[in-house]
Amino acid sequence: MQTPFKLSLSAQDIACERGGRTLFRNLDFAVEPGQALLVSGPNGAGKTSLLRQLAGLLPLAGGRLVTDGADADTPIAELSHYVGHLNAAKTAFTVRENLAFWADFLAEGQGDPADHLAGALAAFGLGELGRLPAGLLSAGQKRKLALSRLFAAPRPLWLLDEPSVSLDVASVKKLDGAMRDHLKAGGIAVVSTHVPLETKFTHTLDLGLERAA
Repeated sequence: MQTPFKLSLSAQDIACERGGRTLFRNLDFAVEPGQALLVSGPNGAGKTSLLRQLAGLLPLAGGRLVTDGADADTPIAELSHYVGHLNAAKTAFTVRENLAFWADFLAEGQGDPADHLAGALAAFGLGELGRLPAGLLSAGQKRKLALSRLFAAPRPLWLLDEPSVSLDVASVKKLDGAMRDHLKAGGIAVVSTHVPLETKFTHTLDLGLERAA
């Protein structure tokens, strides 16, 4: 049984600049274990940039991010899974090889990578496609491969940018179920999506309103 997560995350007066333009500033929010934050706003408001900042992939232009419940010297990148617009799959590798790479890389010191690999293959029903090169997958299958990375290692913070893109109805339901299970385990989800999900979001952050303020 998975150990419950205990991470909380807060953004304090953070700002983002891209190409000399301020996307947002003076942004504050906090999410606790078991909570989900929906990030909304028009195109260009900074939704993707915010998620990348939370993942440690884009520097803050001001303010700070604070995590409680983890070692102070643990980078936020090691506490989170980020699934962006790009599926980040090695096209020459098989589905199984892609997920095995992530299980070995991400799950170091967190149990047997083989167990994580089995869970990742099963999460979105990719077991039968395990020997197929990722480059031959359909758009929906590639998206499921990207999302299966969430199960390659246990991490408390899920950062999902339009996660349901290219997914069929059944796969969206699996995504919803996975998110609910993650939240029940004390995990946090920060999600940007234009497609309604059944997941209950405890917080909403509208970057369009923040930008206008």
